[in-house]
Amino acid sequence: MNSGRTWVRVTHSKNIPLREGRAVRLGDREIAIFNLGHRFVAIENRCPHQGGPLSDGIVSGTSVVCPLHAWKFDLENGRVQRPAGEPNYCVETFATRIDNGTVFVEVPSTSGAANCFDEDMMALCGTAHPRIDREELSA
Repeated sequence: MNSGRTWVRVTHSKNIPLREGRAVRLGDREIAIFNLGHRFVAIENRCPHQGGPLSDGIVSGTSVVCPLHAWKFDLENGRVQRPAGEPNYCVETFATRIDNGTVFVEVPSTSGAANCFDEDMMALCGTAHPRIDREELSA
């Protein structure tokens, strides 16, 4: 476990259907968790364009398309893939793991920076994060 980060138990894996996303609130943060079949991934649930709920988007491969204006995000690193002219936007990503059928998400314990793959992107996406309190995902 990374210093300043903690694993939070979220839900049973069967509560997130294949190729779909579900939103979970952890403290003041909303995270979208996606079932890609062979693994689960988690990202910030808010599109930086106009705040669309990414958990409601269409999953294609390892990408999700925002349901409001079709911005496309890479679920592995959070970077925008479409529109092509917007490479400076991203959403925060979170590590996931499955333990005995339960999905866990790794989040900052009290504060932290975005996990946007490189330092230049972190400057655009980084924010202070509130203390994380566990809330169960209801499917």
